[in-house]
Amino acid sequence: MDPSTAAEAEPPPPEPSGRTPLREIAWLFLRLGATSFGGPAAHVGMMEREVVQRRGWLTREQFLDMMSAANLIPGPNSTEMAIHIGWARARWAGLVVAGACFIAPAALITLAVAWAYVRYGTLPAATGMLYGVKPVVIAIVAQAVWRLGRSALRTRAMAAVAAATAALGAVGANELALLLGAGAVMALPAWLRERKGSGMSPSPPMLLIPPVGLAAAPQFGLTPLFLFFLKVGSVLYGSGYVLIAFLRSDLVEQRGWLTDQQLLDAVALGQATPGPVFTTATFIGYLLGGVEGASLATLGIFLPAFVFVAASGPLIPRLRKSRVAGAFLDGVNAASLAIMFVVACELGRSAVVDPITACLALASGVMLIRSPINSAWLILAGALVGIAATPAGPR
Repeated sequence: MDPSTAAEAEPPPPEPSGRTPLREIAWLFLRLGATSFGGPAAHVGMMEREVVQRRGWLTREQFLDMMSAANLIPGPNSTEMAIHIGWARARWAGLVVAGACFIAPAALITLAVAWAYVRYGTLPAATGMLYGVKPVVIAIVAQAVWRLGRSALRTRAMAAVAAATAALGAVGANELALLLGAGAVMALPAWLRERKGSGMSPSPPMLLIPPVGLAAAPQFGLTPLFLFFLKVGSVLYGSGYVLIAFLRSDLVEQRGWLTDQQLLDAVALGQATPGPVFTTATFIGYLLGGVEGASLATLGIFLPAFVFVAASGPLIPRLRKSRVAGAFLDGVNAASLAIMFVVACELGRSAVVDPITACLALASGVMLIRSPINSAWLILAGALVGIAATPAGPR
């Protein structure tokens, strides 16, 4: 099917209206937290389908602005998107409920697997499930990039910024630098026009970068454990993969709390379970301090996200009213989509590896185009096919 034909046939989402009951927010994000495999890009794709296309809680423009704001602050981007959406639909109560419900399923699943790991000394096998889920995730991300791109890339300048960002991202350029650079490129002409007209220099959008300065503690304790993960959640930019280097430097090399093998198992678990990759902290906390350690590590790494969204979320509508800040957000929107596209291509090379995974990706894409199917059902179907086809799967 021609993508342009599919786009024209796709019914427009309903206009956002009023507030959303907390029980609806809780149910949606509990389900997303339990079924959203594939990392931040996939999580954002599933959220876009649910809150923009199916429910009409946000316009695509509002969703893009939230995505840009989440990319500009430290912490887990997809969790921050959930918190932003909760704030938009039910203010403070929604902020807490959406974030907590998105985190809780992954944290509980990780806690159960950590218990099995400590008891049996190994991770439960998840190869077959991931083999089937990954190509479905690729289709979800691709559809989200296509739909959001139609709203975000409104001008040739924005399309050029997106293309340049994708090219630089593909060769390994820093994600934060790309986002800020794209925003600056789009904001500069508006800034010059506004300065010429008023003689004043408007302030650019604020970037929240907290200071790094928690001292390392060589001996293990629950308080140092909490403070370490609080620091990580406060300063870590980029995808969950950046977390690996952070954890190895501090927990393995400096403090000696973990072995390399335990760290690799913790990161593998973060990839194999649904929800935020940062629930790796839950696993490590359990290894080091049992249930109490897992609880404190999880609280520490996710708490800054709630604080940063609470501080920056209310500013988004105000920034949109400024020509300079609005142009900056336009640039960051274009760059965010380009980075999602690069991530989808990178994941696609490792996910679509044979005829079975190719058929799963294609069938999922067709279903997403032709029907308002809940993406959780596609994830479940992919997992079942992957488990059934594991002997013929990746070798």
